[in-house]
Amino acid sequence: MSLHLWFPFLLAALLISLTPGPGAVVSMSTGLRYGYRAALAAILGLQAAILLQLLLVAFGLGALLATSEVAFEWVKLCGAAYLIWLGIQKWRAPGLGGESTLLAAPVRRGLFVQGLLVNLTNPKAIIFIGALVPQFIEPAVDPWPQFAVIALTLCLTDVAVMSIYALLASRMRRWLGHPSVIRAQNRVFGTLYIGAGVALAVARRPV
Repeated sequence: MSLHLWFPFLLAALLISLTPGPGAVVSMSTGLRYGYRAALAAILGLQAAILLQLLLVAFGLGALLATSEVAFEWVKLCGAAYLIWLGIQKWRAPGLGGESTLLAAPVRRGLFVQGLLVNLTNPKAIIFIGALVPQFIEPAVDPWPQFAVIALTLCLTDVAVMSIYALLASRMRRWLGHPSVIRAQNRVFGTLYIGAGVALAVARRPV
């Protein structure tokens, strides 16, 4: 990928990452509850989903979601249900103090899977990537190295932005440690998850 294409793509990747969405909610809520090191597991899960979505686009499967109403609806409803379930879990969570950042491996794996599923079950993200990426692929050049540059750019940009969200949230843990405040935080993030799920559920397939 030539520099005159890479710089506009980098700008687009930054704008995509900075736009608030379910990934930002995951990063902030995990950072606030567990701290940045634990949130990094969820952030890496978000990146794994981006890589899988890029693979779908590279093999042309992203076009299926863009053209098939049934496929789009199924993925969309699964993603909406998962976000709403996460929101309900947040609402029901007890007002416990911030847990240790030294989490057991199964908990970290759970956070990774949570990040993975949040991004992977968003069909609009796949369609958006499918619409964006081909514009930056030079047809006269081998596409796979270009896809590698695009994947690296998207992931590094998103890791940086999501890390900022998580770090800012983790800095507030020391001031927001009272049980009643933690319950309020859980309900705020629970509402954000549910709101994101409802927004995804009513979203229409791009035309």
